[in-house]
Amino acid sequence: MGVLGWIVAVLMVILGLREWLLRRVGPPPSTESLAMRVYPVGDAHVLERDGGERPRATVVCMHGFLENPLYFTEHYADPDVQFLGICSADYHLPLDQPDMQPAPWASAPTAPLGSIEYDAAVLVQALEHLAKSPVIRVHGHSRGGAVTLEAAAMRPDLFQSVEVLLEAAVLPGGRPRQVMPAFVVWLLPFLIPLWRKQPINARNKAVWGPLDDPRKVRLIESYPFNPRRVSTIIANLRHMHRWMQRRGTAIYAQVDRGTALVPEKDRVLDPETMRASARQAGGRLRVVDLPGCSHFVVADQPQSLPPLRSEQS
Repeated sequence: MGVLGWIVAVLMVILGLREWLLRRVGPPPSTESLAMRVYPVGDAHVLERDGGERPRATVVCMHGFLENPLYFTEHYADPDVQFLGICSADYHLPLDQPDMQPAPWASAPTAPLGSIEYDAAVLVQALEHLAKSPVIRVHGHSRGGAVTLEAAAMRPDLFQSVEVLLEAAVLPGGRPRQVMPAFVVWLLPFLIPLWRKQPINARNKAVWGPLDDPRKVRLIESYPFNPRRVSTIIANLRHMHRWMQRRGTAIYAQVDRGTALVPEKDRVLDPETMRASARQAGGRLRVVDLPGCSHFVVADQPQSLPPLRSEQS
């Protein structure tokens, strides 16, 4: 075999290995034992803690890129609050022995897997069919903020009188702090297995903010494990960046009221473009700057989140 033949053979092996790494299901994250029902919706899941016969409030939570619904569970742990957590499409369930339930109301979204629209369609179904309380908050963190806004655009009727909380959110016209070069995205099938060996390391430590909370550390360490496939990670990235570039701020017209939390020391998203975008909502969104806070407000400054209303308040 000539030199050219060897080069072609090596390239074929590399491409074949990349395709295998791209599509294979990776190892799951560590799980928690939480008493929750789990409803499959297409390739996503809805986690529910019902909050009793008459919960004082319902929170619908959409996690960010690479995260999972456990990001919110400790903050919304009150037994009289109904918790509905969306687990993104093609992500591992973070629960030990999940209580899987049939969902006759569920229909698989038609949007592409890994897109913001796919998860938004799941959120809409959870809000329409599972929410019990007339007092509802939809809380989206990071990419989950874009999912929340897209869900409101899909079904504005469901978001009337709903409080929206956009925490360090992906917003129309927003930007990441650093754009991942195309060649790095191509290499992700080879890089993600390496990242799993040391999720928090010298190269990314500054992104996470304070790391003195053991629970926050555990959640961050789950990031390279939460998506089931690297192909889903890449799809999330591409759809998220496209959404920020193409979605106009007119989408805020579908928000009845809410709050946008903008952390000063966000090392994931650019605070200036986040703030400028949120202000386009006018009186629909209260924009709150958080000095000294990282991208992870629930973990670092939970007191900054607006108090959850009840039916009596």
